[in-house]
Order: sequence, then structure tokens, then C-alpha cells
Amino acid sequence: MQNRPSFDQVYMQFAETIALRSTCKRLQVGTVITSGDYRKVLAVGYNGNATGLPNTCDTDIPGNCGCLHSEENAVINCDSPRETEKFVFVTHLPCTMCAKRLINLGNVKRILYKNEYRKKDALDILKKAGIDVRQFS
Repeated sequence: MQNRPSFDQVYMQFAETIALRSTCKRLQVGTVITSGDYRKVLAVGYNGNATGLPNTCDTDIPGNCGCLHSEENAVINCDSPRETEKFVFVTHLPCTMCAKRLINLGNVKRILYKNEYRKKDALDILKKAGIDVRQFS
């Protein structure tokens, strides 16, 4: 019998796949937001320039490339009500501003990330907001 992947594995793989659409020169990041029961994909996002602008970074300066973050794009794309319970799957630990955006999305219960980010301040922010944050292994 074939080994059946968990929902966490499926959605993390989806986040990694959607990250391949990123046009950022430094780091490709993907985000998938699902319902709390895993039955619906509510939004996806990847990092890159704004729609209609060149598919490249504005500068080569790390941390200032001008790309919208994947979490930011996923929040923009998510039209589910605040009351809907949400799980977030992201290829990298969110930055502090994306952590705050995810908090304001409403009812985010869990964030699962695969790779560390150069700054880890978001962990404290998310935990203070009562969001379960775990690294995917």
C-alpha cells in the first residue's frame, strides 16, 4: 500500500511549488492559506513585483529588493471572512511585518514554515498573538 501524505506535507509541497513562480533574485518564497479543516485552499501567494510591473527585483540590495512578500500576496488574495479558521503554510519563517499581516487576516490558528529566515522576531510576535507556529520537518 502506498504511503499516504499528510495534509501538512501536501500543502507545504504546494507552497514550495508556488514559490517557483517567484521572480525575486535572492529568495523564492511561497505561501498557502487553507481552512482549518484542510478542505479548502483559501489563497496562495509568492514573492515578486506588483502586477503589471517588470518581473524582476527593483534593486539587488538584500532586504530592499522591492518585491511583495509571498505572505503579503496571499493575504491580499484571501477573501475569506475573518471568522474562518485558517492554517498558513510558508516555505520560510515570515518577517515581522508579514507576521503582523497574518495576525490581522484574522483567525489564523497555525503557521507551519519550512526554512528559517535571517531574523526570528516574528516568532515572538506570532506567539504573543496566540498563533501556533511550528517548523515543518
